[in-house]
Amino acid sequence: MSFADKARNKAEELKGTVKERIGDATDNESMRAEGAGERATARAKQAGEHVKDAGQDARDAFRG
Repeated sequence: MSFADKARNKAEELKGTVKERIGDATDNESMRAEGAGERATARAKQAGEHVKDAGQDARDAFRG
């Protein structure tokens, strides 16, 4: 995973967290749910990138 991908995913996760907290503070269920969804999407992307990195590492180990 490149640094840019990590930063983008982390920024998206942070944005979701902020929306979720604002939704909680203002009792806005729609915003809270939207933030939770964005956070979950960012975490899923990060997990996918970790799997891709592990596959690359395994492939490199066999080529070694």
